[in-house]
Amino acid sequence: MLFQTTKKQEDLRKKVREFAESEVKPIAFLLDKENEFPSEAIAKFADMGMMGLPYPKEYGGAGADVLSYAIAVEELSRVDGGTGVILSAHVSLGSYPIFAFGNEEQNRNI
Repeated sequence: MLFQTTKKQEDLRKKVREFAESEVKPIAFLLDKENEFPSEAIAKFADMGMMGLPYPKEYGGAGADVLSYAIAVEELSRVDGGTGVILSAHVSLGSYPIFAFGNEEQNRNI
């Protein structure tokens, strides 16, 4: 089976990689050393619309596919594993149960 990502997915990869290189990489060592949460970087990432990648736009997500979400986690993790886990935990552990099992009002507030 030949698998190839789409142009849209590769554009997302480029956007997330640029963000990771410019916003996360310079502080990655300090985050680990000081055991700190990258609040500013995550806020910027959220402002880019990336924290809800696989969720429908009507619920505040980006309406992207699951592979795009995986690409974003991969690109963040390239420079700092902890930051990749933050996105993963937010999307999979925090938001998914609400999306999957919540009512309409709860889903509108993911």
